[in-house]
Amino acid sequence: MNRFSRALRAVLVCTAILAVASPVLAQDSTAIVSLYRVAPGKHAEFLKWMAAREAAAKQAGAQPTQWYAHLDGDSWDYIAIAPDHDPVRDGKADAIARQQGLAIGMKASLELRGLMASHTDTIAAGPFTAEQLVQEAGKP
Repeated sequence: MNRFSRALRAVLVCTAILAVASPVLAQDSTAIVSLYRVAPGKHAEFLKWMAAREAAAKQAGAQPTQWYAHLDGDSWDYIAIAPDHDPVRDGKADAIARQQGLAIGMKASLELRGLMASHTDTIAAGPFTAEQLVQEAGKP
């Protein structure tokens, strides 16, 4: 499979995932769609790292992140769809994480990068039906 086909497949997967993400995301909201390729041998550590931060974010009032695990196809391991950043909620989550002895800021960023081979983050609007997007595209 060539590079373009893989990229197109990844876009289609993300689109499909966003279509089923409606329980987490309100209509016309924005979300962060992240694709992770975890460093070899670091999968369990990566998932525990993410779960600890997700628990702090939940205590701060964040909606849960939706996780999708790779089964077959392209080279990513996990796709996460999370609510877009909210400075107040993010500050509360950082305070909770700090109280729990978790790293925050640059230290947390460096820890995470030690667990990944690569990742991408994309801000996306949605979820929408195809019909809603057609209607939006037809507006002046």
